[in-house]
Amino acid sequence: MTPRNFPGMQGFSFNEPALFEKSSPGRQAYSLPLLDVPPAKVSELFAPELLQKKAPLLPELSELDVIRHYTRLSQWNYSIDTGFYPLGSCTMKYNPKVNEEVAKMAGFAKTHPLQPSESVQGVLQVMFELQTYLAEISGMDALTLQPAAGAHGEFTGLLMIRAYHTAQGNPRKKILIPDTAHGTNPASAALCNYQVVEIKSGKEGVLTPEAVAALMDDEVAALMLTNPNTLGLFEKNIAEIAKIVHAKGGLVYCDGANLNALLGQARVGDMGVDVLHFNLHKTFTTPHGGGGPGAGPVAVKKHLEAFLPIPLLAKKEGKYFLEEKRPQSVGKVRSFYGNFGMLLRAYTYIREMGPEGLKQVSEMAVLNANYIKTRLKDYYHLPYEGICMHECIFSDKRQQENGVKTMDIAKRLMDYGFHPPTVYFPLVVHGALMIEPTETESLETLDEFCEAMIAIAQECQTNPDKVRAAPHISHWSRLDEVRAVRQPRLTWSPPQTEEEISKKQTQRKLEF
Repeated sequence: MTPRNFPGMQGFSFNEPALFEKSSPGRQAYSLPLLDVPPAKVSELFAPELLQKKAPLLPELSELDVIRHYTRLSQWNYSIDTGFYPLGSCTMKYNPKVNEEVAKMAGFAKTHPLQPSESVQGVLQVMFELQTYLAEISGMDALTLQPAAGAHGEFTGLLMIRAYHTAQGNPRKKILIPDTAHGTNPASAALCNYQVVEIKSGKEGVLTPEAVAALMDDEVAALMLTNPNTLGLFEKNIAEIAKIVHAKGGLVYCDGANLNALLGQARVGDMGVDVLHFNLHKTFTTPHGGGGPGAGPVAVKKHLEAFLPIPLLAKKEGKYFLEEKRPQSVGKVRSFYGNFGMLLRAYTYIREMGPEGLKQVSEMAVLNANYIKTRLKDYYHLPYEGICMHECIFSDKRQQENGVKTMDIAKRLMDYGFHPPTVYFPLVVHGALMIEPTETESLETLDEFCEAMIAIAQECQTNPDKVRAAPHISHWSRLDEVRAVRQPRLTWSPPQTEEEISKKQTQRKLEF
């Protein structure tokens, strides 16, 4: 098959110059009536130090120029509403539009965060009930909704762990983190002034009790693991490992970013976990990508409840309020009460799905990942056999025999109309391809994706040069990513003179 049989578009794809390069002297996008009031000098309206000596040079464009420019740029965007996102570890599932409709309701959208609690009882009720739902889903006892992202949740959880140990008389010094944990885990631990100690996972790709026991001592504050881990494997020894950690006075933190695999199937709190963060923007379908927005609530067991951030949502005599007087709290970690719009969307999703619907989510997510794994294992190296959870991991080991690497495969996949999967992560698999289909993709989409991956695997044998030179039909060809990292261009200066604009326009015509 050729890319023409896949979702990718072959031609008629607009390349869009900068507005200054489209500028034409005298062209404008507006017409204004003549003044019907006496003119006033700007110098009489503003202080001299507020005035520029020279008017800024702005592009001169018609309304149609402006509309087409921004419309074309919007068509460059790739989103879950336009195509499949197989990004492993990211859970880029479809966001139901009913979430957006509820978030736009005036009673929610026009609420001000400084309103007294008596005037926002409905808002507080939604947040309180969301806490209740998340506690039930996870098997935990108490929550904070404040953190604005998963990594922020990690940071908050570790602050509570430090506060707990400090209250015991020893803040402790170390955090144990498996090599299959999320990359933000060691960063969060370091921010909380802990020494990070890496634990190697076993040959099956999961943590072994023996490895934890060998490193566990009285200076370890917590074990911080991801379950399922970044290999897409369930940490089957977690209950036994939790006992080992607790026996030495440590706590167990679980990164809940992969909770999509466990909904309705298992509760993290029943596995011996003391602290858990949720990625609402992943598991509970709030829009994410491009740096936000997000929501990373943190749940704890009863013995850590006193350390939750303030204010804490509470209910008394039928009224909802924000509790501030908590002397052992780690304090505020977010302005106001968190990203309410994200919390509202997650609440809507949980109410819409119900217990059986959430259970089916994880069943379909695991089924889809195993389907892809089974279809592709004869074409790509599978480092770990057996049933995976929400995502499957391949590597470029077979393709490297023909000089093709993971990045080449990812770039070629763009020609077939698919967003590449996560690449080179987790680090424990050399040349990793990390694929997470989620539950929202149809069998037809999964088959199209698998057929594209198989076609590329065959190209790696018959025409490896073509794969190495990909992408061929995107807006931009292969970029120099090494140079972008070493010599990033972080600012852009617009042309300062008419001559510079003319020069850029001429240069563009010559390039074309």
